[in-house]
Amino acid sequence: MSAHGLRPPPRVVVIGAGIVGCSLADELTARGWTDVTVLEQGPLPAPGGSTSHAPGLVFRTSPSRTLTAFAQYTVEKFTSLESDGVPCFQQVGGLELATTPERLADLHRRAGHAAAWGVTGEVVGAARCKELWPLIDESVVLGGFHTPGDGLARALHACRAQLDRATAHGARFLDRHTVTGIERRDGRVTGVVTDRGTFPADHVVSAAGFWGPVVGRMAGVDVPLQPLAHQYARTVPLPALSGATAEAAKPILRFQDCDLYFREHSDRLGIGSYAHRPLPVDPFAVLPYDEARARNMDMPSSYPFTPRDWAPSWEDCRRLMPALRDAEIESGFNGVFSFTPDGMPVLGESRALRGFWLAEAVWVTHSAGVAKAVAEWMVNGRPSLDVHECDLTRFEEAQRSPAYIRERGSQQFVEVYDVVHPLQPMERPRPLRVSPFHARQQQLGAYFLEAGGWERPHWYEANSGLAEEVRPPGRDTWSARHWSPIAAAEARATRERVALYDMTPLRRLEVTGPGALDFLDRMTTNNLRKKPGAVTYTLLLDETGGIRSDLTVARLAPDRFQVGANSPADLDHLLRHAPDGVHVRDITSGTCCVGVWGPLARDLVQPLTPDDFSHEAFGYFRTKETYVGHVPVTAMRLSYVGELGWELYTTADLGLRLWDTLWEAGQDLGVIAAGRSAFNSLRLEKGYRAWGTDMTDEHNPYEAGVGFAVRMDKADFVGRAALERAGEPDRRLTPLLLDDPAAVVLGKEPVHVDGAPAGYVTSASYGYTLGRCVAYAWLPAPLAAGTGVHVEYFGEKMPATVADEPLFDPGMTRIRR
Repeated sequence: MSAHGLRPPPRVVVIGAGIVGCSLADELTARGWTDVTVLEQGPLPAPGGSTSHAPGLVFRTSPSRTLTAFAQYTVEKFTSLESDGVPCFQQVGGLELATTPERLADLHRRAGHAAAWGVTGEVVGAARCKELWPLIDESVVLGGFHTPGDGLARALHACRAQLDRATAHGARFLDRHTVTGIERRDGRVTGVVTDRGTFPADHVVSAAGFWGPVVGRMAGVDVPLQPLAHQYARTVPLPALSGATAEAAKPILRFQDCDLYFREHSDRLGIGSYAHRPLPVDPFAVLPYDEARARNMDMPSSYPFTPRDWAPSWEDCRRLMPALRDAEIESGFNGVFSFTPDGMPVLGESRALRGFWLAEAVWVTHSAGVAKAVAEWMVNGRPSLDVHECDLTRFEEAQRSPAYIRERGSQQFVEVYDVVHPLQPMERPRPLRVSPFHARQQQLGAYFLEAGGWERPHWYEANSGLAEEVRPPGRDTWSARHWSPIAAAEARATRERVALYDMTPLRRLEVTGPGALDFLDRMTTNNLRKKPGAVTYTLLLDETGGIRSDLTVARLAPDRFQVGANSPADLDHLLRHAPDGVHVRDITSGTCCVGVWGPLARDLVQPLTPDDFSHEAFGYFRTKETYVGHVPVTAMRLSYVGELGWELYTTADLGLRLWDTLWEAGQDLGVIAAGRSAFNSLRLEKGYRAWGTDMTDEHNPYEAGVGFAVRMDKADFVGRAALERAGEPDRRLTPLLLDDPAAVVLGKEPVHVDGAPAGYVTSASYGYTLGRCVAYAWLPAPLAAGTGVHVEYFGEKMPATVADEPLFDPGMTRIRR
C-alpha cells in the first residue's frame, strides 16, 4: 500500500539528472511519491550540465537565512552519503581572506550572519590564516573568516548516491532522452514528450539548470535566469603540495577582494575567477552533448578557456601565493551556470500551467536543501522553511524582459564576491518604474533607491536645512551608506506638522464579483463582514497557520474591495483560489497613492474636499470615495507612521495633479515631502510589522504579535484549525531598544542572551522620536521587558533592552484624533 492509502502516488517527471534532479528524486521517493521518472538528455552519471564540472565548494554562510538553511541541509545530507566507498562531502572547512580593511569589516558582518543562522565560525588573524593555508603570503592578509563545518561536495558522487537510493524506492533514471515538448490539458500538465517517447505525468519539475528557459518555453512558462560562463583553471603539480595523497586537506579558500577561490586537487590547485567580464550564454544555443563532444568540448557546459580574461586573475593569484610565481596553468575551461536578476533560485509551481514546477538556478551548495523544500511543497503543500525569496512569482512583469534578466543576471555575476550593502541598488536599468510624482521628487532632490523595479525616494535634499535643527547621532561608515541625517528631520516634521509620502509602489489589488466577500472572508483571518466604507487589517495564512502575507482590505461597495498586499505572490495566491464569478486584478500600475500624515494632516486635506474629514465623520480604518480639489480619490484613514492622516488613491493620470494640489495647499502648514528612511523609523516606533522581513509563513500570528487580526469567532478560514491546535509560543517577535543613544544596527544581526546566540534581528532603524535605535528580533518567548541582551554588530556586542510595545504613543491618541 502506498503512503496515500489505496491511491497510487502521483506520476512525477523530473527534467534533468544533475545534482538538483537527483536530490529531488531522492527526497520525493523518501516521502512516498515513488512513481518518479528522471529524464536526462546526456549520459549518466556526468550528463554535461553545470553539476558535471562544479568545483563543489560549499560555504554555508549567506545574508539570506534561507540560502544558509539550504546549504546547512546539503552539508548534513551529503555528509551521510557515500558512493563507491567515497564520501559525498569532505568537511575540510572554509576560509575567507581579507586583504583590505573594508573586507575585514565585512567578514565580521559575515560572522554575525553565521551566528544568527546557527553556523559555527570565527574571524581569525593573519597568523591563523597562514596556519590553515601555508601557501599564502601572510604579509598581504589582514585576517580571515574560518568556518570548520564547510567543505567540498563531490557532486557527481552525491548524484550517484541519491540516484541509487531513489531507484531503490522505485524511481527510474533515463539518460539520452531529449525533452522536446510539454503536454497539457485544461491548464494542467499531462506529460513530457521526448525524442524517445512520451511520459505521462501529474507533475513535471524542471531541474534543467541553464537549460531551464528552454524547458520553460515548451511549457509556456518564463524562467528568469541568465546562464553565464565562469573561469576555472588547474595548475601543474606544485612542489609545495608534493606528496599529497588526499584530494584536499586544507580549507576551501576565498580571496574575495580579487574575486577568486581556491581548492586542492591533490598536488594541484583549482582556481575559480569571477574577476573577468560577464560572459553571457544563450541557453537556446547550447550544443547537445554529442555535438559538443564532436567539437572537442568536454561537455555542453564547458566552453573553451579564454586566456585573455584569465591573465589579471593569475597575477592576483601569484601575489597571494608565492608558490604560484613559477607555476603554470595546466588546463582550464569556462563553465556555464545560472544567475537570476537577484541571485536567488527560482522555485515553485506555475499557476499558468498547474503541476509544472521549477527548481532552477540552484548551485551545488544549496542543492539538497532546495530539493527538500520543493519535495515538501509538492507532497505537503508547503515547505517547512520560508522560501518567499525564491518564489517564482517574486519578479514583477517589468522585471521579466529578456533584456532585464540578461543585464541584472550579468551584474549578479560581477557582484558575487562584492561587499554589498543591504540597501545598495543595482545601477541599471534605472529608472524603470516611476510614480506620477517622480518629476516633483526630482525637483526636491530626492535620493532614490529601488525595490520591485520602482524608484523610491528615501529622503529629499530640499529638507537639508531642517536637518541642522535635529542633529541625530553620527553613524559608522556602514550604517551611514544610503542614509542621511535629513531622514531625522523628515521624521520630526511628520511628528510635528505634516508630510507627503509616496506610497505608490505598495501593491494594490481589486477584488470584485458577487462572491467577493465570501471569498476574502474565507481566505483571511479577520472579520470582513462589515458595511461598505470599512477597512480591515487581516492576514493570509496557510493551512499550518503560517503567515503568507498581511493585507489591508477596504470594502468600497458590497461586491468591490481594494486590497493592499505585499508581493506578486499574493496576487498569484488569490487567483489560484478565486471561485468563478470573483475577479482579482492588480491595479497598482494604473493607480498611485499619497500618504498625508502628521498632526496637521486634517488641516491640509479638509479644505480641499467636500466631505467631512472630522474624526466623528471619518473614523480610523474607514474609507470614502471623494474629491481632493479636482481629483477623484479613494481616501483611507490609515497610518503606518503613527500619526493622524490618510492614504489618498487616484488614477495614475491624475497623480501629478493630486500631488500639486496637496503641495500648494500645504505651504502655509510647513508641509514637506518625506521618504522611506523616515517612514521605516516611524513605523518601527509604532511596532508595525513588515511581512517578508519581520514575519513569514514560518511564524503564526501569536508569535508575530499580530494575533489581534485573528477572529476565531468568525466562520471558518484558511489556517483556523492549525491555530486552534497551536500551543503557547516558545518564540516571539520582540522589540529591543539599544542602550547607547548613538548605536545603530540594520537587521540580520545575532542577538545574544546570557552570552550565547538566541535569535536574530529582523528590522531595525534609529527611532528619532525615541532617541534610540529600535530593533525587532525573534527571541525566546519568556524574555520579559527590561531584560538585557546584546546585539552583535561587526563583532561588537552592543547592549540592548527588551521593551514593551508599542514603544510610541501606546494609547493611540495621535492617530485617533
